[in-house]
Amino acid sequence: MGEAVMKELDNRTALITGGATLIGQAVADSFVAVGANVVILDIAAGPGSALARRLGDQALFLEVDITDDRQLGDAVQQAEAHFGGIDYLINLACSYLDDGADSDRAAWLSALDVNLVSAVMAARAVLPAMCRRGGGAVVNFTSISAKVAQTGRWLYPVSKAAMLHLTRSMALDFAADRVRVNSVSPGWTWSRVIEEVSGGDRARADRVAADYHLLGRLGEPREVANVVRFLCSEQASFVTGADYAVDGGYAVMGPEQQLPAIPRLAEQQTVSEQIDQSSPRMTWRQL
Repeated sequence: MGEAVMKELDNRTALITGGATLIGQAVADSFVAVGANVVILDIAAGPGSALARRLGDQALFLEVDITDDRQLGDAVQQAEAHFGGIDYLINLACSYLDDGADSDRAAWLSALDVNLVSAVMAARAVLPAMCRRGGGAVVNFTSISAKVAQTGRWLYPVSKAAMLHLTRSMALDFAADRVRVNSVSPGWTWSRVIEEVSGGDRARADRVAADYHLLGRLGEPREVANVVRFLCSEQASFVTGADYAVDGGYAVMGPEQQLPAIPRLAEQQTVSEQIDQSSPRMTWRQL
C-alpha cells in the first residue's frame, strides 16, 4: 500500500488543526513522508514553527486561533495560495478543559467552541477549496471517550460524542461535493497530556494503560497517524461516515476486562461448598 499511497498523495495538501501537538506532528510526518504538503494550524507558535522548519518546503505553519473565524478564513486562503489547493482537513485541535459536574457555563462554551464548533467552521472554510480540487477528505478526531462515561469528566466526552455524530452529518451533506468524511477514535495515546500526568514515565503509563487496552499498552502517535492517512487516501475511496477505533481494543473490552469470569465464578462456588460442608448448620443467608 505504501507505494500506491505515495503516488496518490504526491503534491496533495492536508490542513491540520492542532498540528503542533505530538499526534499532530505524527500526522504531519506521515503525510510529508508520502509526498504530501501540510499546513499546520496551532496557537503554539514555538512547536509549530519548529515542526515546519524540520519538515522543510512541504510544510507551512500558521499561528491561528481556530475559534476566530476571521483567522481561520485567512489561514485557509493563505494555505490554498501557498500550495495551490487544499485536499484534506484533519480536525485534531481540542481542549482538555474539564471539571466534570463542577464545570460552569463559560467552561462548557469554551470546550464546545474548540472541540466541536471550530471543527464545523474549519470544514465550512475549507470546503470551497476542496471543491475546486474536485473533492477531498475530512478526518475528525473523536475519542474512546465519545462512547463511554468516565467519572469526573463531562465536557470532553460530550464534545467528542457530538463530533462522532457531526462526522455522520458532514458525510451525508458533503458527499455531493465528492468529499468523504470519517473520524478516528484513539485510545490512550502517548501525548502531551499523558506525558505530563505520568511525569514523563512512559513505562508507568503503559502499565496503567494495560488494564484498559487489549494490546496492553498506550498507542503511539504514528499509529493514529497511519489510520488518518489511510482515510485520506484512495485506499479508502468507498469509506465515508465511518469511525475507526485506533484504541488497542479499548472499545471492545467490557467490565470483565481480560479476566476469566466463569472460572472465578466456579472458584467462588467451590469455596461456598467447602463452607457448607464444614458447617452443616450454616445457611446461605448467614454467608
